[in-house]
Amino acid sequence: MSTFIKHQESYSRGELLLRTFFGTIYIIIPHFFLLFFVSIGAMVLSFLAFWVVLFTGKYPRGWWDFMVNLFKWTLRINARMWNLADGYPAFGLNGTDNNTNFAMQYPEKLSQGLLIVRVLFGGLYVGIPHGLCLFFLFIAATFVNFLSFWIILFTGNLPKGLHDFQTGVLRWSLRVSAYLYFLTDTYPPFSLEEDGPTNQPLDQGLNS
Repeated sequence: MSTFIKHQESYSRGELLLRTFFGTIYIIIPHFFLLFFVSIGAMVLSFLAFWVVLFTGKYPRGWWDFMVNLFKWTLRINARMWNLADGYPAFGLNGTDNNTNFAMQYPEKLSQGLLIVRVLFGGLYVGIPHGLCLFFLFIAATFVNFLSFWIILFTGNLPKGLHDFQTGVLRWSLRVSAYLYFLTDTYPPFSLEEDGPTNQPLDQGLNS
């Protein structure tokens, strides 16, 4: 699984100010209006996928691609609102982006036993430990985002360490979501680091 946000050599101060003061109006509202309905579809697919995986051990490829593309869409938005990437995030499940990518391996076979364990006890062994870690990480990321705003405003650059930390928080969150949505049997590691290839084409997932 790979979550990539390009670290730019320089960042636009104009876009930074525009996102900060008007991002809710021209990014959050239109995107989340559409994502509200798409997320309803994702919940329905996840419910149906549970039964399909339970009886067949396979996640229908089209449904799986839908979920992965939804993750890509949310990553595009978060990268902008966290000031990690310039440019307007593309709309839609098939939107492309030169600055971000989320990619993962399609599982040919999923464990029915692990599926049931996830449904019954996922809140205990995934939600609680990862949720607790992410709670504090998102607090730290909020502070880092505030700090990054001023650094970009005055220098036009974002230190790579700050960029990598924020990217790592988003990466961790997406790994947990992918596991809980039955997209993979791999338990999400407690890490900000990349755990997959980073040289995939930015508009494609890992298909093999």
